[in-house]
Amino acid sequence: MGESRIRRMFDTVQEQKRPGLIVFLTAGFPDMEATMELLPALVAAGADAVELGVPFSDPLAEGPVIQDSSFKALQNGTSLEDCLNAAEALRDKVPDTPLILMGYYNPIHTYGLVPFAQRCHQAGVDGLITVDLPGFEADPLTAECQAHDISMIPLLAPTSTDESIEASCTGASGFIYCISVTGVTGTREQVSGRSFELLDRVKTHTTLPLAVGFGISNRGHVEEVGRTADAAVVGSALIRVMLESPREELVERASRFVAELAGNSLPN
Repeated sequence: MGESRIRRMFDTVQEQKRPGLIVFLTAGFPDMEATMELLPALVAAGADAVELGVPFSDPLAEGPVIQDSSFKALQNGTSLEDCLNAAEALRDKVPDTPLILMGYYNPIHTYGLVPFAQRCHQAGVDGLITVDLPGFEADPLTAECQAHDISMIPLLAPTSTDESIEASCTGASGFIYCISVTGVTGTREQVSGRSFELLDRVKTHTTLPLAVGFGISNRGHVEEVGRTADAAVVGSALIRVMLESPREELVERASRFVAELAGNSLPN
C-alpha cells in the first residue's frame, strides 16, 4: 500500500501538470498536539505528501532552524515510538496522503530493523528516508522495508558519485530525494543550479519520480524545480514560520504558507 500511495500521488500531480509539494514537519514540535493539528491542515492547504521528522540529538544534515525544532521536540520527550503512534493516529485523517518518516539510523537500529518495519507497516507509514545511512550499507533495512511495503527513499547530493547514485537507485522505491546543495538544510535566495545537474545524472539510473529539497522557500522556487523535477520539498522555511508563530496562530499561519507554496488560496 505504501508505494502505491506514493505512486498515485505522483500520477495525480503529473496528470494535473504541476509540481508536487512535499512538506517537512518535526514531530513533537512545538508539541505533539500541534503535529496532530498541523498535518491534516497542511494537506488541506495543498501539501501532497508529508515528511514526519523524527527528532534526533545529533541532526548532522540539519541547519539551525530544524535543529532548533528537533531540540524542542526532544525536550518534550518525543521518541521514535511517539512518531510512529502519531503516524498511525493521522493515517485515517489523511487516507490518501503519503506519510514518510525522515530521520537518522541510530534510533531505528536501537528499535530493531524487523520490529521497526513491522511497526511502520502497522502505522500506515508509506516511506522512509534515513539521512545518515549510505546506500552501500542500507541493504538490511531496505530488505525489511521492501518486505513490509515501505518505500526506501535515498538522499542524493551534487557530490554523489555515479557509482553511489546507481547503488542508491537500485534499492530505491517511491521516489528519489535530490539535495539541491552541499551542506545543511536552510532557506536560500535561489535554487542551486547544481540540483539540475544532479537531476540529469540521476535520471540515467532510474525511472522513479525525483524530488528536490534543501533551500526551497517560496512558490517561485517550487515552480522552478517543477520544470525539471516531479516535486519540491519544503522544510526549513515552514519550520521557520512555525518558530515565529504564536501557538494560537500556528496552524493558520503554517497553512497559509503552504497554500502559498502550492499556489492555492485559503478562505479569510
